[in-house]
Formats: sequence, C-alpha cells, structure tokens
Amino acid sequence: MKALIRPAQLCDIEDLVLLENTSFATDKLSRRSFRHWLTTEHRALLVAEVAHRIVGYILIIYHPGTRLARVYSLAVLQDYRGQGIAKQLMLDGEQAASDGGRLYLRLEVSVDNIAAIQLYEALGFQKFGIYRGYYEDHKDALRYQKRIRRFPDVLQHRSVHWLKQTTPFTCGPAALMMAMHGLDRSYQPSREEEINLWREATTIFMTSGHGGCHPIGLALAAKRRHFKVEVWINQTTTLFIDGVRNDEKKQVVELVDSCFKREAVEQGIPVHYANITQNDLITAFKAGAIPLILISTFSLDRKKAPHWVVMSGFDNDCLYMHDSDPEEGRQNELDCQFIPVAREDFDRMSCFGKNRLRTAVIILPEPKIVGN
Repeated sequence: MKALIRPAQLCDIEDLVLLENTSFATDKLSRRSFRHWLTTEHRALLVAEVAHRIVGYILIIYHPGTRLARVYSLAVLQDYRGQGIAKQLMLDGEQAASDGGRLYLRLEVSVDNIAAIQLYEALGFQKFGIYRGYYEDHKDALRYQKRIRRFPDVLQHRSVHWLKQTTPFTCGPAALMMAMHGLDRSYQPSREEEINLWREATTIFMTSGHGGCHPIGLALAAKRRHFKVEVWINQTTTLFIDGVRNDEKKQVVELVDSCFKREAVEQGIPVHYANITQNDLITAFKAGAIPLILISTFSLDRKKAPHWVVMSGFDNDCLYMHDSDPEEGRQNELDCQFIPVAREDFDRMSCFGKNRLRTAVIILPEPKIVGN
C-alpha cells in the first residue's frame, strides 16, 4: 500500500495522540510532547495518510551543533502494518535528515521487536551496541546506526564508558573520569571522585556561579592518579578571566592560574602554548590517548558556555565526542555518546570566548614498569 507521506501539522495532534496510545503500552509520547515537537526546530515529524486518515508517523530529532539524527519514535496502526508504510516513513525520514545535513541516523529497538529489527537491517542499519533495561518495562534495546550520506568509512573509536555529570559545573571531572576509566578499567569513577576532581581543578570563579575546570588543573589531577598527561593551550594569559567582573575575584583567578602553571612545571607536565589541530588530536588518539577538549556550547544551546567533552573516535568526515550533559527532556545518554561533529564544524565549536581560547588535555596511561 502506498501512503501519502507529509510533514505533520498542529491540526494533526489529536490523531497523533490517538495513534500513540493505540500503538504503545509504555514509553508513550504525551500530547504536550507532540505539541513541543510540532512547534520546535531540529526535528523531522512526518505522518502517513491513507484515504485522508493518519495511519502512521515518524519523529526524527537532530542533535544541535552536530551531524547526528535519531529516530525518536515510529508507529503504524495495527490494521496497516505489514504493508510497507513503516518502510516509507523510514525512507522519507532518512531523506529529511540527509537534506538537513545529517550524516548519521541512529535508533533504538527492543530486542524482541523482530519485525522492526528486520526492517532496519534491510534498510542498511548496522547494530553497534546494546542498552540494558532501556525501556520502562526494563527490556533491553539494541542500538543501530546508518551512514545516510556517502559510503561508510571505518570508524576508529575507543571503548569509553559514558558518564553523566551530577552537577551543572562538573563537566570537566566527568570528562576526565570517562577518559581515565577508558584507559584503565581499575580506575573507578564515583560522585565523590567527581567533586574531588572539581575541587582540584577549579578556577574558583567564572562569569557567574561556580568556577569551571582549568585544563592544567585537570592535567594535574590526572597526574596525581598516575596517568601521563600533556596540555595544549593557544594563549599564555590567564584563562577564563574575561567574564569575571569583580577585581578581587580576578586576582583570585590569576593566582589559581599561575599556581597551576607553576605546579605543571614542577611535575614535568608538558604544556604546549599553541593551537592543537585536528591532526594533533587524531595522532594522539591513534597513539592510545583519550583527549579532553574544551568547546563552546553556542552551537548546542546558544549559551556560549565553556564545556569539556571527551574524544571517542574519528573517521574521514567527523570527530566523535562523549558529552556528559544531556539536555533535559530532549536527550538521553545514547544521544550523548559518539556524537559526530563534522570536521568543518569542529574548529568553530572547539574555541571559546572573545579571545578564541582553544585548549585540550591529552590523557595517556602511565607506562607500566616491568620488574626484572
């Protein structure tokens, strides 16, 4: 059966809610959620019509600032299943995501949804993981991905366990714990460790609220935990001081900055006062390192805040990141792992502030000493 596939409109909301409640017993989208997705950007919401009746829909959300799209929900009325409508929705949704500049389309599917799994695999999706207890009924979800623009490259990635930061200001510690655990499984992250790392690495003050983490502060914290580190900073002036208005607070930030730099010299931590390039990051990654990279969140949330992420892979077109801070109500942890950032977008994202600060912390395992 050939259905008419078209963009959803606000007047479709009653039909969408009815379709949702008919199709799913758990993990349902609410009327409020449909209204949100119908009136926001960064998504494709398509419906399938047969004889002027809405019989299916697909919702694909776009991760702002990246080249990633995700099939958030797909439903077809029971009486219309097995007639190719889900395939039509998937193909048109894929085209919409491709037209929107996305390179990858991802989805999750219950391990026991055999019909959906067969459809996704027939459409070229490849399984790249499993998420335990993903659904409300605690069933596991399989994770699938498809390269929707150009043929797939060989993705070089590192097995990095994703962590969510537990405070608004501990992206640096969360990123550092991901990297250290990725390099040494005996290292155990915890919330206490997250706070301790922040205390060791914080700049004390920033524009407002709690201080963020200084790259050398993070490097020193990793060094204390027996990891080999090096730091790249493209300027020698005091970091993160531009937005600090109070003169006394500025003096504290300058003191912390100078103390970190002095201790880095004492501890023999290499600090390169130069721009780190994509090739530098890839070279370090190939050598076994896991880089932490400071980005500006402007392309993600329009807030222009400094934010630490973890490099988790690369291919010919993208660098991949783990982000510890999913957007409330919009993203889950699967959206924040192996986030593809196109090469042409990365340089713009990975600098912060009016001075265009570019900085990274390269974490390597400490070489093992073999006894005689």
